[in-house]
Amino acid sequence: MDKLLIDQFILNALKEDVGDGDHTSLATIPAGTQGKAKLLIKDEGILAGVELALEIFHVVDAGLKVNVFLNDGAKVKFKDVAFEVEGDAQSILKAERLVLNCMQRMSGIATKTREIVDLLEGTNTKVLDTRKTTPGLRYLEKWAVRIGGGVNHRFGLYDMILIKDNHVDYSGGIRQAIENTQQYLVNQNKKLAIEIEVRNLDELQQVLETGGVNRILLDNFNYNDLRDAVNIINGRFITEASGGITIDTIREYASCGVDYISVGALTHSVKSLDLSLKAVN
Repeated sequence: MDKLLIDQFILNALKEDVGDGDHTSLATIPAGTQGKAKLLIKDEGILAGVELALEIFHVVDAGLKVNVFLNDGAKVKFKDVAFEVEGDAQSILKAERLVLNCMQRMSGIATKTREIVDLLEGTNTKVLDTRKTTPGLRYLEKWAVRIGGGVNHRFGLYDMILIKDNHVDYSGGIRQAIENTQQYLVNQNKKLAIEIEVRNLDELQQVLETGGVNRILLDNFNYNDLRDAVNIINGRFITEASGGITIDTIREYASCGVDYISVGALTHSVKSLDLSLKAVN
């Protein structure tokens, strides 16, 4: 966990939610009232966000005590209890919604990721996430992918070169895009991995003739073309497939021998896991 980044996220999220005070709790609960609450699982899936929840409680009130029963990555079912939190009742309620929003979202992502990881078991293919994330939540969502057993692709625009179709078209072609990239990295004294997207076998051939990349993204290839492309590349470059691959077909596409399959749906359209924080009497 990047504590500096996470603490800033928590402070911003609390400012958005709490404003100048949780007036409902301040109005109804006498100051100093002590309480206990449990994080109740109301669904089946993979738990994620426990470590984050501990930090949220700590930032809200360092006096809160949390007893953890289930850790990130655990398989959970209806009526499981992930943890109990004890301390100032107003502080528990101030943290409640932020904890739940984060954990429900992260657990949904981890659950979907684990489902795909299990489908790929026995192959050499790993599932990648993408940049199709919720603005401001990318760190949490990619963290959840890792908890679910997936692999993070680049975090942003700054930590890897990914030459996509628009870059190729604007730069005047594949060879020019690669050569421009190589010159840029020399000029800027940067060492970044280079990946290039190809749309067909002809573009793949152009990349192979040019060289100078680390990974080839085979975008929207059908099964037969993907199999042919992986055979043509023959281990000379890392391979990644994306586009048009569903949970029903991902195992078949993996059988082509591709190293990675990137799945935007891991983060852009998952169902959150149903969790609740309930007071313990």
